[in-house]
Amino acid sequence: MKHQVFSEELVASVVQELHIADLAHATIGEVLLVASRLEQLTGIPFIRMDQGSPGLPVNRVGVEAEKVALDRGVGAQYPAADGIPELKREASRFVKAFVNVDITPRSCIPTTGSVAASFGAFVVCTQCRPGKDKVLFIDPGFPIQKSQLRIIGARWEQFYIYRYRGEALRDKLESYLCRGDIAAIVYSNPNNPAWICLEDSELKIIGELADRYDAVVLENMAYFCMDFRQDLGHPWQPPYPPTVARYTDRYILMLSSSKIFSYAGQRIAVACVSDKLFDTHFPALAARYGDSGMFGQTFEASVLYMITSGCIASTQYGYAEMLKASSDGMLDFAADVREYARRAERMKKIFTDNGFHIVYDYDVTRPVGDGFFFTIGYGQMDGGDLLRELLYYGVSSISLSTTGSEQYGVRACTSRMREELYPVMEERMRNFRLDHPLEK
Repeated sequence: MKHQVFSEELVASVVQELHIADLAHATIGEVLLVASRLEQLTGIPFIRMDQGSPGLPVNRVGVEAEKVALDRGVGAQYPAADGIPELKREASRFVKAFVNVDITPRSCIPTTGSVAASFGAFVVCTQCRPGKDKVLFIDPGFPIQKSQLRIIGARWEQFYIYRYRGEALRDKLESYLCRGDIAAIVYSNPNNPAWICLEDSELKIIGELADRYDAVVLENMAYFCMDFRQDLGHPWQPPYPPTVARYTDRYILMLSSSKIFSYAGQRIAVACVSDKLFDTHFPALAARYGDSGMFGQTFEASVLYMITSGCIASTQYGYAEMLKASSDGMLDFAADVREYARRAERMKKIFTDNGFHIVYDYDVTRPVGDGFFFTIGYGQMDGGDLLRELLYYGVSSISLSTTGSEQYGVRACTSRMREELYPVMEERMRNFRLDHPLEK
């Protein structure tokens, strides 16, 4: 007799009801729908490891600043397309305080989350130069970004970085760039889903090759200062997190409020464009949009504004105040989000005590740190099968195969774990192991 929480028949009926074609390769959104529907039908809580949504209280500094802005009447007028001056100024100051990189306020463009930032960046980057119309993904990565390219009809290449760490990255990266059609390179650091972190030497390689082959680097800083193996997040003093911005002037840093300030519901981020790239003139952009052809102006006015019509005014004031408080040393966001590392440590132990293994356990020369995400496998079970089997035991995740990974396993997010769920998870994983004995 199996010890499943949800029967295979019930899960199959929900999958059919939701018209999900292939549960083994389900998207984050599809897994979320299945877990939510099963909870709704049975009242039994899930261990939710699927969506990377923050699981900490919203930052009150931002909330109070938004209230003040709304009381002041900012909701009555459309915000400027390029963002409010306060946010642009504080974003520039924050990048200097925490990354030690100089970007003028003019080049810091508010966006409705980093998803909108990457969408707009993909549009502009793939249209700058005729023939340079592909995006190169350093995988594993964020699957939504490939969906964005499907929408705009742009092409992409991808490679699996785990086999090409350190100096081996150079030849692999150049093998794509030398073809002449790569417009942009994209990755997150720390990585979603593996939580590996590109090191300075690797970012130097990316920067040097971006310069040589005229490609724009899109660096997703969604998990800013969340490599807890280092004591990051102290304003105006080292150590600073690694960034490609030290090695090239062709970059866009995507800095989101969602994780570091638990402000995901307000959908606010800043795309920090290098000043040189911002001012670079592209005749193809001028011809297409009838504007100046300057990268930054086209990005903010001819593309981003068409997607979202600007960011909510009060939210911009909230984000500006959180950035200001952080740069002033009044808000320690890095200490706040360290809770995710504590959760990861406890969750990993429950899994490994019950026969699971950590898929991405090493990061060049160091063990992978604890943080927002981690990865688990079980014997030789592939990611799709493991995703489905875990659902029967009330645990939701996403298959690593959907992220461009070549490893068997699933991604686990720590954000929605709660104290009362640890004993529930322990019981369910003990039962999982009983029902899935591993060969000795």
